[in-house]
Amino acid sequence: MAVPKRKVSKARKRKRRTHWKLFAPNLVECPQCHAPKIPHRVCKECGYYKGREVVSS
Repeated sequence: MAVPKRKVSKARKRKRRTHWKLFAPNLVECPQCHAPKIPHRVCKECGYYKGREVVSS
């Protein structure tokens, strides 16, 4: 079984873990209220998804 020869330093470990999230989520315009929203999600402002009201406000 493979065993590390030396302890991995904190700096080396933290460098490896810094890039786990590369991009922020994209935003699109809601067709109903024109507010920015995450694609394929219900709009937080008006509650519409795919032209239908899913969450009543």
